[in-house]
Amino acid sequence: MSANKILIVDDEEIIVRLLSMSLRSDGYETVTANSGEQGLEVFRAEAPDIVVTDIKMPGMDGLELLKKIKEINSEKEVIIVTGHGDIDSTITALQLGASDFINKPVRDEALAIALERAKAKIAIREKLEEYTENLEIKIAEATDEIRRRSNFQRLLIKSSTDAIVAFDHDWKVVVYNSEAARMFGEPARDVINKMAIDDLYTPKIAKIFKSQAKIKKDQNTLPWRENVINTKDGRQIPVRYTSNVLHEKGEFVGTVNFFQDLTEIKRLEKELVLSERLAAVGQTVSGLAHYVKNILIGLKGGSYVVDVGIAKNDTEKFKTGWKTIKRNIKRVGDLTQDLLSYSKHRDPEFESCIPNDIANEVIELITDIAASNSVLISKEFDADIGEIIADPQTIHRSLLNLVHNAIDACIEDEDTSKKHEVNVKTYRDKNNNFCFEVKDNGCGMDKDTQKQLFNPMFSSKGGKGTGLGLLVTGKLIEEHNGVIETETSPGNGSTFRIKLPYEKVN
Repeated sequence: MSANKILIVDDEEIIVRLLSMSLRSDGYETVTANSGEQGLEVFRAEAPDIVVTDIKMPGMDGLELLKKIKEINSEKEVIIVTGHGDIDSTITALQLGASDFINKPVRDEALAIALERAKAKIAIREKLEEYTENLEIKIAEATDEIRRRSNFQRLLIKSSTDAIVAFDHDWKVVVYNSEAARMFGEPARDVINKMAIDDLYTPKIAKIFKSQAKIKKDQNTLPWRENVINTKDGRQIPVRYTSNVLHEKGEFVGTVNFFQDLTEIKRLEKELVLSERLAAVGQTVSGLAHYVKNILIGLKGGSYVVDVGIAKNDTEKFKTGWKTIKRNIKRVGDLTQDLLSYSKHRDPEFESCIPNDIANEVIELITDIAASNSVLISKEFDADIGEIIADPQTIHRSLLNLVHNAIDACIEDEDTSKKHEVNVKTYRDKNNNFCFEVKDNGCGMDKDTQKQLFNPMFSSKGGKGTGLGLLVTGKLIEEHNGVIETETSPGNGSTFRIKLPYEKVN
């Protein structure tokens, strides 16, 4: 809107006429009045944009007219025409809200400048009103959008199949959805703004989240991990969890934890693994005929030598035959144990143990066998591993199997110029696993053999093996939530690496 209509008020008609003519020639629309009272009536009727009024008039003077106009519309611009030297009235007019003043006699240049100033004020005010209106609209739109998103997020959190728990900077629970209530067994009304992290979580999980919050980044995310949470009603729930931590200007402001209940997934995994093992056992049993046949031949041969020794009263033959029988009985026992171990699910029996001590026991067991075959056993143990929570039986049996295999690989190596050695090493890796590494410089394996190592009925030892040793080892490590890695090449030996989750004794 352009300020184009001007009201001219003066008790001297000639001045009114001259000013009106001058302004019209400049493109303005003018309305006029010859007294303050008449000027007020015209103002109400015509609603001019700018008022130009003389300050000295009989009856209602310019100051009174200015007051009345500002009472009607405080945003109207009023230019006061004053006599030369009438400073006090001019100051009063400005105090009452006059936008400008000009002295008599009114010159066109002075009037034009005063009008431009008044128009600039009007334009600024209109622009400000427009901005204010737009801002209000934008604020309303933003508020609606925030409300919409908030409602969406609230519904998303409420209906999520993940348990979602959020804490503020004081570690008080501020978000706790229905899945979290089901998982932890605590109703929301008893948790939100009432419980702290140590009230809801076990010390172990609370410590993990608190430690993550100390990493001062604008935002950091904990990689997905698996654990078991214990609820107050005695349940143990396997979960997969992660956490997002927020920092603002380097200060911790809150964290959001996400938990996925793995109970059904773990159950189905166990069923699948069990069915696969049973199928593998069936396949293995059908393929063990040749191995069992060799055992029977050994038993028959041993018993024959025993019979000859008895018949001839030959003690040496008797001893030789009995050694053969005992060796084959052990093979039957090992085979039976491997079949039972592989076919039956076994949950690890976690307890406090020292991995380095277990590795030492294994080395002591096989030292004589290794020495009798000119194989050196060496060790490199990480003393910092210390005492941990693990299943010592799983560790012992798996490590013993791998060390035996390493010795066999050295015995079967055709390169007799080597000084054969098996190295047993313990250490912690960058992913917080404790590791056992069994490395030999024996015959090694090609890629095809390596791919089949953990397949049922496969043995790299030919007729000397059942193919169950590594299969059982792989199963035991898997039940312990660990993995086995293999590195090998023909003629350069092999490295088997067991990695298990590291949990230090508190």
